[in-house]
Amino acid sequence: MRAAVVVFPGTNCEFDTKYALEKISFDVEMVWHKEESLSENIDLVVLPGGFSYGDYLRSGAISKFSPVMKAVGEYAENGGYVLGICNGFQILLESHLLPGAMMKNKNVHFISKYHGLKVVSNENRFLSKTKVGDILRIPIAHGEGNYYIDEEGLKRLYDNDQVLLTYCDENGEELNPNGSVDSIAGICNEKKNVFGLMPHPERAVESILGSEDGIKMLEGFLG
Repeated sequence: MRAAVVVFPGTNCEFDTKYALEKISFDVEMVWHKEESLSENIDLVVLPGGFSYGDYLRSGAISKFSPVMKAVGEYAENGGYVLGICNGFQILLESHLLPGAMMKNKNVHFISKYHGLKVVSNENRFLSKTKVGDILRIPIAHGEGNYYIDEEGLKRLYDNDQVLLTYCDENGEELNPNGSVDSIAGICNEKKNVFGLMPHPERAVESILGSEDGIKMLEGFLG
């Protein structure tokens, strides 16, 4: 299995992501944002976390114009699997590969800590190794993680089984750290091949660092 990790100016989680994917047996190549195409036989494209272009304007608002994003969009349109983590999720929203928008955290502070996630849907490749109702312990680290979508769009997400993860406490009760609509932490597109989440599963692949729950999330892409 081969994965491409896209790197923008200001990306800072590319090596964490590479390490996590290699740990579960992916061959990983880094793709600079100025590339206009992706290698053949890529099984997964990942847009990692960081602060692309310094998060000027809005997080991900400049990155969507990078040449590589046209290739990513075409790859997704052809059914390829795409995962956006934190800033990568923001880029997917700005690129309209996923619905909704991201705002500053409700408390306007940057949040960095482990947090609970509840699996809402596993009828997708990404979370196929988890069970509905599972509580995962995954780090969050963001200043603009307040996911917003209007009522009509929210209904469409639920109707199409696109809400994947919500924020919760250790007992599975709702615990919203940033103000996101319905405590949403991760979604997918209607075709279920483009995924975005604010938490960082690539930072939860070693028990010595606090959790290995990220492994069962990423392993879904192995099929």
